[in-house]
Amino acid sequence: MSTTVVAMHMSDGIINAQTSILFGVVAAAGLAFCAWRARTDLDEKAVPMAGLVAAFIFAVQMINFPILPGVSGHLLGGTLAAILVGPYTGALCIAIVLVVQCLLFADGGVTALGANITNMALISTFVGYGVAVGLSRLLRFRRHGVSRLGAIAFIAALCGTVSAATGFVIEYAIGGAAMTSLTTVAGYMWGTHILIGIGEGLITAVTVVAVAKARPDLVYLLRRERDASERIEVAA
Repeated sequence: MSTTVVAMHMSDGIINAQTSILFGVVAAAGLAFCAWRARTDLDEKAVPMAGLVAAFIFAVQMINFPILPGVSGHLLGGTLAAILVGPYTGALCIAIVLVVQCLLFADGGVTALGANITNMALISTFVGYGVAVGLSRLLRFRRHGVSRLGAIAFIAALCGTVSAATGFVIEYAIGGAAMTSLTTVAGYMWGTHILIGIGEGLITAVTVVAVAKARPDLVYLLRRERDASERIEVAA
């Protein structure tokens, strides 16, 4: 049995033209907003870090790991990028990777590029980051250190992966063009992407912890948490 990569890289013909156009508009609007908001995050440290994150995710996405017989997955990278460089810059990094993969390597259909960007660059990134921020606040007065950050990154990346699969299911429900039933698609996507999310979580946790140990000042989530703590102290 040949291996099928299941990681939201939607090909042409999975959704109809109207749905492709709809999510192309959603992707363009989302990226425009991210570009506007990212201006405040990009400084002399963040710019080279964003380039490194994009290059790392592009390289790691080329490596597939087996999930089930006939099913493999690869890093999506949305949560990883968000934790390291922030959700707005992170979404732009993932979008750039997806555009290059689509146009130069035929990984994902051109007509489905908007849907793929919506799922992997927007939904995965912002859901993963939201979970990371929520867990960070919950654990702020408990256990600290890189082990806590690793656990947060793992859970956030798992949630981000499943949310991206959910985006795929929603798009298919709106305008699926294949003959497979929605129930079958939903069950397959959620089932496999829970497993893919575990791999995503492990890669994200290991990478984030490694960066945090070497240069904690480069981790966006840690800087945000530090700034929030300083504001609380000043207010008190």
